[in-house]
Amino acid sequence: MTLLFCSNIDNAGLWRDALGRRLPGLSMRVWPDIGGPDGDPDDIDMALVWQPPQGVFAGLSNLRLVMSLGAGVETLLRDPTLPDVPLVRMVSDSLSDDMAGFVALQVLRWHRHSDAFDAAQKAGVWQWLPYRPAREVSVGLLGLGELGSAAARVLTALGYRVLGWSRSPKQLPGVEGFAGADGLAAMLPRCDLLVCLLPLTADTQGILDRDLFARLPAGAVVINAGRGGHLVEADLLDALDRGHLAGASLDVFSEEPLPPAHPFWRHPRVRVSPHSAAATHPSQAVEQVVATVTAFREGRPLANVIDRRRGY
Repeated sequence: MTLLFCSNIDNAGLWRDALGRRLPGLSMRVWPDIGGPDGDPDDIDMALVWQPPQGVFAGLSNLRLVMSLGAGVETLLRDPTLPDVPLVRMVSDSLSDDMAGFVALQVLRWHRHSDAFDAAQKAGVWQWLPYRPAREVSVGLLGLGELGSAAARVLTALGYRVLGWSRSPKQLPGVEGFAGADGLAAMLPRCDLLVCLLPLTADTQGILDRDLFARLPAGAVVINAGRGGHLVEADLLDALDRGHLAGASLDVFSEEPLPPAHPFWRHPRVRVSPHSAAATHPSQAVEQVVATVTAFREGRPLANVIDRRRGY
């Protein structure tokens, strides 16, 4: 059995070492070397990937399993060369913890006037700004899956009022839940900050648009760490420039890397990070990959398989 590794950000050497210790004898090739020095592309029956180039699976006639290094798989589903084999997404405590930390960082940054204090320090100005107690600040979460649930736990521990929306009703400790179109309409006017952690599907494409922003209270902040396709960028810029929204923290974009000329880079109310909210660390995530590979080898059912009809 041979595994193909393909990622533009993950360290192939670290993954080779981590997998080699747990799966002795595993043969691993790193894209674009699909044949190996003495190998054949037909040897490859598994792939471990993150946002691979379109067409990466062409010629891999014996591929039987694809594993994503992240939770998002929309780029894989758009690849016409993706074979009809199990597609497994990453579900890792470290991934969830990283995302929860990122969300908390952004919420605190806006709530506690971090940018204003940074500017005051640069100007040498001693400036005190009032802020509301966390228990008086409502944070809405779009998406209550693995990532959303982790973010909710951290935010409730920090004392925030947490509201959560999902497609179907969910109950989480300390979270006021909402579901469906009516639930979203009821939740949005109450959100001081809105965090998007949804999967990208036909139903959620462009959900962060002009109509949604208009339902948020004046002065709200939007945090998108879900997918770039959730956001209608022109609508966000308009809501910011009109002053309806106070700011936005964006970690994902329709085009990545974000082009140098994009207005988000220089907008005074936008905070940009390079799709770095959560990372899959080999030391923390290798056990899930090992479990998937072992189950695959033994012909047992696989966990965390994507439902391609739903997109997650």
